[in-house]
Amino acid sequence: MKSKLARFKIISERNNVLEPGKELYFNIKGNWNKTQFNNDNPITIELACGRGEYSVGMAELFPDRNFVGIDVKGDRIWKGSTWAVEKELDNVAFLRAQIHTLENFFGEDEVSEIWLTFPDPRPKKRDIKRRLSNNRFLNLYKKVLKPDGLFRLKTDNTDLFNFTLEELKERNDIKNLKVTFDVYQSELKDEVLGIKTRYEEMFAKKGETIKYLRFQFIA
Repeated sequence: MKSKLARFKIISERNNVLEPGKELYFNIKGNWNKTQFNNDNPITIELACGRGEYSVGMAELFPDRNFVGIDVKGDRIWKGSTWAVEKELDNVAFLRAQIHTLENFFGEDEVSEIWLTFPDPRPKKRDIKRRLSNNRFLNLYKKVLKPDGLFRLKTDNTDLFNFTLEELKERNDIKNLKVTFDVYQSELKDEVLGIKTRYEEMFAKKGETIKYLRFQFIA
């Protein structure tokens, strides 16, 4: 297995990874299609993408769309970027950044769809503001999503899922909300595209059902 330092060196030389130190990293906002993908296809982002199973999986399924996996961990991004290289996918890229800095990298209405897949549930009360489905983050996502763009959440964690539903109840700008506490036994199962992350497989083996919701913001 490659060491972290070796992985960092590899991604520093890859065109499908944007990270600090690369010139494009500071100039990509509003320019993803022009400078990274060289097309006008819609952009989907995966927040806290980890190894990027969803980003790469969706890029394979939808060659006429662009995908960006976002994570702060370079060694995780190395895995997804490696899969993309091996599969010769030029419609997926990875951004090494904190989610709260999203506005630094995406312009208003630049994103067509957001996936939040198995985020850290951050169960401690002192970490409520750091949960990625907290209303302060939802406000951030609304800024970069196109009108009627979709937000999707997939998680095994019941407490986080219920917390998210409570956050949505407090808002007056949510429409077309669909919810299931067991996606693979629901009519929404096709929406998760048959893609499973390492965490999903791990928790499913423990008997956890997979929760899923999606909605649109009212402009």
